[in-house]
Amino acid sequence: MATVRRLKKEIEFMSSQLIGDCIDYLDTFDDKKEVSVLSIIEEAVLLNNTMLDRACHPDGKNNPKLVKQHYRKLKIDFIKGLDQAYGKLEGLLKK
Repeated sequence: MATVRRLKKEIEFMSSQLIGDCIDYLDTFDDKKEVSVLSIIEEAVLLNNTMLDRACHPDGKNNPKLVKQHYRKLKIDFIKGLDQAYGKLEGLLKK
């Protein structure tokens, strides 16, 4: 497993990429969907904060199996959250 520090940096980087893509969408396309894009940005910030909090406070610190399982679930949840947010942004592009 990578260090917690590296995991937190990756969470920050990927979240900032999502927010940057949302801002690029706002700059490129019409402002009629601004509220929808801003809600995606809010979800991205909430996802970022939640995942960073979970990364800093693992369950079962004394049991290595529980810690591994915690970080594995954290990674899966984070990727699912990013996928959902990008799906919403893609849905706005198709309209």
